[in-house]
Amino acid sequence: MLLTPHQRKKLDPGNDQEFYTFPRFVTHVDEGFIDQLTNLYQERLKPQTRVLDLMSSWVSHLPDDLEFDHVEGHGMNQEELAKNSRLDHYFVQNLNENPKLPLKDQDFHAVLITVSIQYLQYPEAIFSEIHRILKPGGIVIVSFSNRMFYQKAISAWRDGTDALRIQLVKNYFRSISGFTKPEVIMNVSSLPSFLQMLGMIGADPFYVVISQKV
Repeated sequence: MLLTPHQRKKLDPGNDQEFYTFPRFVTHVDEGFIDQLTNLYQERLKPQTRVLDLMSSWVSHLPDDLEFDHVEGHGMNQEELAKNSRLDHYFVQNLNENPKLPLKDQDFHAVLITVSIQYLQYPEAIFSEIHRILKPGGIVIVSFSNRMFYQKAISAWRDGTDALRIQLVKNYFRSISGFTKPEVIMNVSSLPSFLQMLGMIGADPFYVVISQKV
């Protein structure tokens, strides 16, 4: 089993939909993180392709000069998604209650999960769905820092170190047959992580795990 029942638990077991009822028009990482992510997207994503921005919000951090055939958005707050100008279409769905994506098989070239992987209680089900909707050779880019809604992150993430969280995401890919060996990219400040997490000082650590559908 990928995660134990305890590792899937959240401090706040209340309905996620209620937690995300009110829009949050803020960025959850600093400008340095965002710039690095946008540059990575510029390098790894291809123009005129179909992209799924999973667990998205009011901004996708995609390069302004990179045009796509279609960008599909998913999230938990309709107002946030409606404000995201890069999305051609979006849907609202609680993946912890229903992991089945309402999308066709092999229909996307890329899937992005940006600073939200920590909230998935059944990641193996979601990564199975990601594999299903990706075209062969399609890329998955999972980015995260050390910030989170502490009460909504799963125990496995909440109680782990940054190194363990990287390993956790790698294991998410490895739990599904048909992904390439995960690639890790990181840029970490030398300042203490607990100060970064409080948002008081230093730069947000930048972590990315990338894989492709075989």
